[in-house]
Amino acid sequence: MTKFNVRMLTIAHMNIHDGDRFLDIGAGTGSISIEASLQGAKVTAIETEEEGITLIRKNSEKFNTYIDLIQGRAPKDLPKKKFNKVFIGGSKGELGNIFQYLENNLEKDGLVCGNFIMLKNLNEFSQLLEKYKYKDIETHMIQAAYMDGIGLLKGENPIFIIKGVKK
Repeated sequence: MTKFNVRMLTIAHMNIHDGDRFLDIGAGTGSISIEASLQGAKVTAIETEEEGITLIRKNSEKFNTYIDLIQGRAPKDLPKKKFNKVFIGGSKGELGNIFQYLENNLEKDGLVCGNFIMLKNLNEFSQLLEKYKYKDIETHMIQAAYMDGIGLLKGENPIFIIKGVKK
């Protein structure tokens, strides 16, 4: 699950408004999808893992949100409809094909954002933003730590948040 501080920063970077058409690719447990829905977005989420699908349904019910949930792989199982905000939390090695999907399904001036822990994936995402001539590209590294029960700070993996706006 996307940690609270990373989730809040990601949602803030995406500037979600009531009525946004939001696509969550690699939705995991649905934490980003649910937060986007709570902000008023109409959410479509895709996840491959059965455990993730079960958790998304459970969490969506818990927070009284509606998510159009697809069990499958991006981009082959994604709907042929337009979105104005897209979040990529997992791609199963399909980033290039996902960006090709976005050419037809992310609106002009639509925003795409991704969270990455691996530099390889961050670099690929960044190169695809350049290749497809996205604008207003921003990359941030978030490093967080928490204090355990005996007072030791425990560092978490750094997370990269990267976004771009489609021309």
